[in-house]
Amino acid sequence: MTRKIFRSTLIVAAVVLLCCLAVVVGILYQHFTDVQIKQLKDQLSIAVTATEQYGNAFLENVDNDNFRLTWISPDGSVLFDTKVDTTTMANHVSREEFMEALETGSGSSIRDSETLIERTFYEASRLYDGTVLRISSSSATVASLMLGMLFPLIFLCMIAIVVCIILANRVAGKIVEPINNLDLENPLQNTIYPEITPLLRRINKQHLQISQHIDEIERKKNEFQLITANMQDGLIVLSSDGTILSINAMARKLFSATEENIGKNIFSTANDQRIRDGINNALDKGHGTAEYEIDGMQYHMDMSQILSNGSVIGVAILIFDITERAKAEKARREFSANVSHELKSPLQAIIGSAELMENGLVKTEDLPRFTGHIRKEAARLLNLIEDIIRLSQLDEGVKIPMESIDLAEISSEVISSLIDKAADKAVRLELTGEQTMISGVKRLIQEIIFNLCDNAIKYNVHGGKVTVTVGTKENRPFISVADTGIGIPKEDQNHVFERFYRVDKSHSRQSGGTGLGLSIVKHAVSFHNADIHLESDLGSGTCITVTF
Repeated sequence: MTRKIFRSTLIVAAVVLLCCLAVVVGILYQHFTDVQIKQLKDQLSIAVTATEQYGNAFLENVDNDNFRLTWISPDGSVLFDTKVDTTTMANHVSREEFMEALETGSGSSIRDSETLIERTFYEASRLYDGTVLRISSSSATVASLMLGMLFPLIFLCMIAIVVCIILANRVAGKIVEPINNLDLENPLQNTIYPEITPLLRRINKQHLQISQHIDEIERKKNEFQLITANMQDGLIVLSSDGTILSINAMARKLFSATEENIGKNIFSTANDQRIRDGINNALDKGHGTAEYEIDGMQYHMDMSQILSNGSVIGVAILIFDITERAKAEKARREFSANVSHELKSPLQAIIGSAELMENGLVKTEDLPRFTGHIRKEAARLLNLIEDIIRLSQLDEGVKIPMESIDLAEISSEVISSLIDKAADKAVRLELTGEQTMISGVKRLIQEIIFNLCDNAIKYNVHGGKVTVTVGTKENRPFISVADTGIGIPKEDQNHVFERFYRVDKSHSRQSGGTGLGLSIVKHAVSFHNADIHLESDLGSGTCITVTF
């Protein structure tokens, strides 16, 4: 802007200077021309009077370098000239000033030389005898004067241009300085040139609009960061070339990344061909997936392209923890396989015994033993099916009405139902504690106590003991079942609550267990939001405590 103002000021000054110079020269030239013509007329008037009185005697005595007198006859021939020999002069009958003087008594004309560097002024007057006396004087033309003054004019123009440059520079600086010092943060508080007030108003309006947009963008950015920061799943936003634009806390944790990874390529953080293929599929086809394992955890990556005005500008990656789902799927497959195996064993025994009886291969005295075997396997099969149904109900989270329950009373009922089974192994059952009330589902509490006591009897030694203790500890009701049995190895203690898991598979088969008892206990305990704790030493017995 300063340069434009400087250039404009300099051009205006130069144009004004040239115009003023042209006007001054023109006015002065015209003034001096008028003075010269007046002087010629005055001198001609004197010469006319003298010529009429003295004739050639006057003209011959005229000696003046400033003007020239010519005496012309009515026919145009030159009678006398103060500068040139008359014999060499042409007839003047066609001269403008001569013809005008013959007609009106006086005449004037101006003629330029062929080179245009000299101009001659003519004044003519008719004498009493009809002749014409003419006076003439020459002067330089404007072009000739300008040419003669060329160097002084150039010098003058150079001085004027230098002065104009200095002044234009100062003027431009003074004009621009207040503009450069404008407070654009508060446009309406500036009090300079009224001409820019409308501009400052528009700037203030735009400033307010931009501030609103920035605030809105900042608000949305903060909301986005707040949402993504608290997401349980990972989120990564990439540009179309794979540059990380945003990565939330969960994704940073998964890939051991930091804020410094923003702006870098995704493959510098997670360089895996499956991820690369998923991103390429998202960019090309709109969607891609990848399964990724980090520190033993399974993650599923869902990748979708980001569109703007129909163009792909990036990829959004959502990372889901599917470890539990993978474990559940594995457990489901194992459960299905175990159920098939567990159902097949008693069915094969029943079918085998029935075929022998059907084909008459069983002696009459052996029939009770075979039918007893069939009944026993059928009962085992029924127990297995009932356990599976109960587990399914617990898995589905079926809502069951709660009621007030006395743990001591239910424990007494369960012990009474197991006295005969305990007597078969000479195991002594004992109940200690006091009345302890909880809110729960009676049938599930019975399942917990029955399965714990049943296992304690089943895996006890001959002549052993099972102690059921009911009470309150640290204001929390509890029930514990301790036995003097074979115990559980350390490496198996974390697995005994899994479905169909058996520490001693041969002993479990002999005892008729389904392998689901402790799994039912675990689910029933979880249903009541209770805690279960196992303590066991191999050969010294086991104690399982449920705290409500």
